[in-house]
Amino acid sequence: MTAFTAIRSCAATACAFNHDGCTAPAITVGGTTGAPACGTLVVLDARGGLPVAQGRVGTCQRLECVHNQNLMCTAEGISLGGETATCLTYRAR
Repeated sequence: MTAFTAIRSCAATACAFNHDGCTAPAITVGGTTGAPACGTLVVLDARGGLPVAQGRVGTCQRLECVHNQNLMCTAEGISLGGETATCLTYRAR
């Protein structure tokens, strides 16, 4: 794997890194069992991140996901849904 997985869409509009898409340089997919979610989600009154929505998946802590290889996401791209930024691309092995 030579490139980080792109974040195609994110519905967590309250996240400080969401400006019509994810502007975090890289996110971590974590969450609890059965609820894979963006561990980088932060709700603040400020906006931050990159000047354009080009967020990527830096690491994935979901070892049971079919897209996880050596803690890296191998999906072509992911989508995050809901205000808790659940990883909609997650698939259990």
